[in-house]
Amino acid sequence: MKLIDSFNQTLESSIVEHWNYDALTDYKGVTLQYNDVARKIVKIHIMFEQAGVRKGDKIALCGRNSAHWAVAFLATLSYGAVAVPILHEFNAEQIHNIVNHSEARFLFVGDVVAKTIDASKMTALEGIIYLPDLSIFVSRSDKLTFAREHLNELFGRKFPKKFSPEHVKYYHDSPDELAIINYTSGTTGFSKGVMIPYRAIMGNINFIIEYLGNKYMTPHCNMLSILPMAHMYGMAVEFLYPICFGIHIFFLTRLPSPAIIAQAFADIKPALVVAVPLIIEKIIRKKVFPKIQNNRMRLLLNMPVISKKVKEKICEQVYEAFGGNAYEVIIGGAALNQEVERFLNSIEFPYTVGYGTTECAPLIAYSDYHDYAMGSCGVAVKGMEVRILSSDPAHVAGEIVTRGQNVMLGYYKNEEATNEAIDKDGWYHTGDLGTMDVEGNIFIRGRSKNMLLGANGQNVYPEEIEDKLNSMAMVSESVVIQKDDKFIGLVHPDYDEAHHMGFTTEDLENIMEQNRQELNAQLPAYCKLTSIVLHEEEFAKTPKKSIKRYLYQNV
Repeated sequence: MKLIDSFNQTLESSIVEHWNYDALTDYKGVTLQYNDVARKIVKIHIMFEQAGVRKGDKIALCGRNSAHWAVAFLATLSYGAVAVPILHEFNAEQIHNIVNHSEARFLFVGDVVAKTIDASKMTALEGIIYLPDLSIFVSRSDKLTFAREHLNELFGRKFPKKFSPEHVKYYHDSPDELAIINYTSGTTGFSKGVMIPYRAIMGNINFIIEYLGNKYMTPHCNMLSILPMAHMYGMAVEFLYPICFGIHIFFLTRLPSPAIIAQAFADIKPALVVAVPLIIEKIIRKKVFPKIQNNRMRLLLNMPVISKKVKEKICEQVYEAFGGNAYEVIIGGAALNQEVERFLNSIEFPYTVGYGTTECAPLIAYSDYHDYAMGSCGVAVKGMEVRILSSDPAHVAGEIVTRGQNVMLGYYKNEEATNEAIDKDGWYHTGDLGTMDVEGNIFIRGRSKNMLLGANGQNVYPEEIEDKLNSMAMVSESVVIQKDDKFIGLVHPDYDEAHHMGFTTEDLENIMEQNRQELNAQLPAYCKLTSIVLHEEEFAKTPKKSIKRYLYQNV
């Protein structure tokens, strides 16, 4: 595969080259070939032209992953407009705010979102278009209404004989031109609009080509899209790269339960798996650990001659759980639990952990699983520099800063936030704390905003405590908070297991007290937990499945 210097021209070439091959499939639903994608893109272009959409105008999209979402996004960029993808998990007020703040002229919506939003709260919007069939949900533009009502007629006039590959001509983008405004998940308040230029999209795609595409992901292989495409991690790796190189993308269009994901892996057999830790941890804890954490298996694993064969068999079974065809499993978006990682490492499973942010579209660091250092998130990707702002980067955590091709233009209509995030030398300040070894491997230690202060001024990273706590009996997930000079663990127990075992609330409280004592034995005196409090509901999470911890600071 050749490196790309223009996204839209690469998309154009990919569609022409793979014209009669499958492109986009809604899992257990419709399939669009590359020629179908081209035809639908042209129809959206006709609607844009008739409605007076100009280059650089903002077009918002909000809906669950689907082939039609993908087409509307590609049509926006290939027309020269700016895409504003909005996470469908956002509530109606957040969607209204983002549409208004971005000054979007049109909004594409999926079926669920269409029922929740209120057009009267988005007064500048000229139209709302229904993704499944491009019907007009709301129109404040006679030109848009006319275009949709006469779309097939207009298409026929434009291509009177036949629509064919030579008609595929897309907008010529330039590297520093704005392509996407991606609004952050807003874990600390109202989202900021991250301005992603074409060079950042190309930087991410070119890195994937060099390190994965030329060897392990060939045209017409399968890719499973699980992560929200409105999030840059899922968009770059599971959508933009594959569509540019003739890969067949399958979308999980409904909320992906573990059972659905497992069946999809078995059916699709993706060439690469991209996942957040929560998916990996659920598969390992629910499907693998119960089979190996018994006395017979422990005995076998402790026998040097036999343990190697046993681990190979376990690795085969875990590999099959991901379809049995993936070159590797790339994990990102949040920290991977240490117990789960130690297990994956012990069976020599082909996994790696990457690191990125929306502001870098998203890639900052990655290592192939052959080179991956356990506990790290890889080394700086090509085209990016990374530094640790610390007097001793190998041993003392400091803020991770980065600069290079993938860094955003800034935050939309927010110069103050832009200047806070990107310094005068072009370094983007991530807000993450980390260390870096002599080989350049980056180790995340926590978020600077999450850091707590011990009674004697010691830095306490709650994520490190939570990681240990999450591996203990009956703990499903946890958040460590601070009250005065005391540290408290909020724990959502594994209620399914508790019900199966017949445990009462009092039993769970006793188990948590035992956990607290065992945990404190592993912790320095300045960050021991004073108590553990049961939390009945699952903790609220961002779309990348990290806990919205700011909601629980005053619990």
